[in-house]
Amino acid sequence: MNTNEFARALKTYVESQPSKSGNGDAESLLELLFDAYVDFNGFDRETIRKDFHDLYAAMNGKTTQEIDEIIYPVCTLCWDHEKAGFQEGVKVGIRLAQEANIV
Repeated sequence: MNTNEFARALKTYVESQPSKSGNGDAESLLELLFDAYVDFNGFDRETIRKDFHDLYAAMNGKTTQEIDEIIYPVCTLCWDHEKAGFQEGVKVGIRLAQEANIV
């Protein structure tokens, strides 16, 4: 997806979502941007599938409940770190654009 396609997709996505701004959540617009990014850039890539396969293989012999007790916190941790990294990347990009007098 090129930049123009992403911008159009982001605009469509934002227009279809109720505004979260004004609810006191300073990060809400970044969260909306991250949600759009996730929707348009699927994360079910071969590398991730292989990593999950390796994780499940490492838990061979564990019960389904034991696996769930490991998988759920791991997925939450990965999601939270990915989201935080995305949001910080947007902030850095904005600051870089400001310092370069682009914005």
